Amino acid sequence: MSRRPGNFPSRRDNGGAFFAFNGKSRNAPYFPIFLIVLGALLIFAYLYRGSGEFGGNKWALSRIEGDFACTVEVQRAIPVLKKAYGDSMRKVLHVGPDTCSVVSKLLKEEETEAWGVEPYDIEDVDGHCRALVQKGTVRFADIKFPLPYRPKSFSLVIVSDALDYLSPRYLNKTLPDLARVSIEGLVIFTGFPGQHRAKVAEVSKFGRAAKLRSSTWWARYFIQTSLEENEVALKKFEHAAAKKSYNPGCQVFHLKILDGCSHLKLGFTHFNESCNLKQQVV
Repeated sequence: MSRRPGNFPSRRDNGGAFFAFNGKSRNAPYFPIFLIVLGALLIFAYLYRGSGEFGGNKWALSRIEGDFACTVEVQRAIPVLKKAYGDSMRKVLHVGPDTCSVVSKLLKEEETEAWGVEPYDIEDVDGHCRALVQKGTVRFADIKFPLPYRPKSFSLVIVSDALDYLSPRYLNKTLPDLARVSIEGLVIFTGFPGQHRAKVAEVSKFGRAAKLRSSTWWARYFIQTSLEENEVALKKFEHAAAKKSYNPGCQVFHLKILDGCSHLKLGFTHFNESCNLKQQVV
């Protein structure tokens, strides 16, 4: 009698199914588990690699699914900004969502006064933020219209997660108005192109999806305005960032305001109070 070929003896369980038994089959289930664990470790290492607090800019980018990625960056950058701007950080205005968090952190710094403008509606405001609003430290204001402050009210204006949601039409009005209330200039935090896709809820909240522009686009735009790059502040910022191992997760622009009437550029409309002159679009 000939034997039937086969290397895998089997048995039938109570349910009628066949299960193969050999040494290799026992170890097979562990291999996928090993691959899953290895993949998880690689992803963890990637997210937290880099230098500085929680792996540099990856910590900020992990919140990119939220609305306030660059506002988080401002909070991380406060020690670096203090080193770069010195006395100019004594009276600061922050403009952007979740400004209560930024203002609260700024107020903890020595010899620093801080105010905030929340440009979008907030659904849930905690007690601390409500107190800041009641004191007038934080205000709700549509930045497409003039801010409720006098010219040169603040030594420095910091903006985050706000200009990205403005069309050029409103950007032409808002940016000069931000410059109007500042003495030293502006620090603008914007997202990198391709960094963030707006959710449906976000579009309904901000009115439009974020338009994340490249540094080249911003450079061309600044040339058309009364602002130019503050090279001194930029170098100090980069030097302080290197010392503190801070790697920004957003684009950071340091801008200064030129004096006199000669700085007015064509391409937008704004009112310059020092010259008492209105420059029309051409």
